[in-house]
Amino acid sequence: MTVRREAFLDHVKERGEYETLQEAERATRVVLALLGAHLVGEARARLAARLPEDFALILLNPLQSAEPMPPERFVRATAAWIEGATEQTAAWDVSAVLSTVADAAGDDLLKEILLQLPAGYDLLFGRPQPTSPPTPGDHTPATTTW
Repeated sequence: MTVRREAFLDHVKERGEYETLQEAERATRVVLALLGAHLVGEARARLAARLPEDFALILLNPLQSAEPMPPERFVRATAAWIEGATEQTAAWDVSAVLSTVADAAGDDLLKEILLQLPAGYDLLFGRPQPTSPPTPGDHTPATTTW
C-alpha cells in the first residue's frame, strides 16, 4: 500500500523536528537518492511501490555509487548534500527519513533491504537487529499505521 505524500512528510517532519514541510522534503529527497544508490532489484522496486510517487521516482533513479557506503559515510554524504548540515544534523535527518521509510516498508521488506546494506544500517532505520537468535518473549515493536 502506498503512503500518502502528506502523511509521509508529516512523519518525517515530526521525527526530524523540522519547522517546515520543505525542510522535511529536502532531507527526504537527499536520503532517498543516497539510499536508492545502494538498493537493487525487487527490494528497491517493492519499497518504491510503498512510497509516495515523487519519492519513489527518486529512489528508482538514484545517485550513482561505486560501492555500498558504510553507515558513517552515508551520514557524511547526506551532510555534504544538505546545505548547512553537519554530521550531527545529518544523522538526525537520516534517522527521521529512514525510520519513516522503515514504517512504510514493514518488517519483512525491511529485512530484505538490510541484507543489501552494510552492517549498521539497522540503526539508521531505527530498527536494531538482534545479533543472536531471539529468546522466548522477545517481540518486534509495532509499526505506524498509515
